[in-house]
Amino acid sequence: MLNSFRLGHFEDVSLGTGVTVILAPFGATASVDVMGNAPATRETDLLRSECSVEKINAVVLSGGSAFGLDACSGVMQFLKKRGYGFDTGAYKVPIVCGASLYDLEYKTFGYPDADMGLYACETAGDFCDLGGSFGAGCGATVGKLMGMAHAAKGGLGVAVIKIGAIEMAAVVAVNAFGNVYDPDTKTLLAGVTREGKEINIEQSLRYGVEGIAGMNTTIGCIVTNAKLTKPQCKVVAKSAHDAYARCIHPVHTVVDGDAVFVMSSGEVECNVLAVQSEATVLMMRAIKNAFRTDF
Repeated sequence: MLNSFRLGHFEDVSLGTGVTVILAPFGATASVDVMGNAPATRETDLLRSECSVEKINAVVLSGGSAFGLDACSGVMQFLKKRGYGFDTGAYKVPIVCGASLYDLEYKTFGYPDADMGLYACETAGDFCDLGGSFGAGCGATVGKLMGMAHAAKGGLGVAVIKIGAIEMAAVVAVNAFGNVYDPDTKTLLAGVTREGKEINIEQSLRYGVEGIAGMNTTIGCIVTNAKLTKPQCKVVAKSAHDAYARCIHPVHTVVDGDAVFVMSSGEVECNVLAVQSEATVLMMRAIKNAFRTDF
């Protein structure tokens, strides 16, 4: 599955933070769509369709808020040592994009550094369905209406699918302000509760809440061997945000930095509409997988 990509994770359980790296050593066409209002990102401007660099070599999802973007430096070291990157003529410069979520208060202050990014690359392997409290989801929490003391554990989810020759994967670290629900049954997967009963955040906000900080973000990536242009990657990224909206309530708030990357290795011709539709379904599965306990 997805032989042009590799997926790696590394976490420090004692600090309560980690990193997930999606490698495309030989390059992938890519774009990103950021709908949250409190993002911590790296090299996202480069992914605009009018920018000259067509392919990137990695997407890094990390904890640590803006500090965690340091993990991208380790990924650059890994790629540079192996001769991968954008060829400037004199040098090859690895193109590494990233987004970080806020987990600084989950255990103790700490963030993924360059070494953690490097370790995640060195342990990278194949894609498969999995989920839990590891990688970028190590310190993730959700349902933060009443602060960290009442938040529920978030996590990282991965979902894969093969349809004919088309292969796709969704990777997501769920660290939302909102509660997370099963999109099919509408039951609560994780969120804020009081005395064992769910608190509806959207209804609670009607009565006014003060002091809520931007300590949240759901960050993810769609990976595919389908042939997509940069503008088409952008379209797919926008559609994948629909999965966030179906699972997380509320979503894309002023205190979230929600982002979705899309990476395409361009090996198989495709129906873009079908890829766009499947990206939403696949991302919903990945979000659900982040809260499964049977992997």
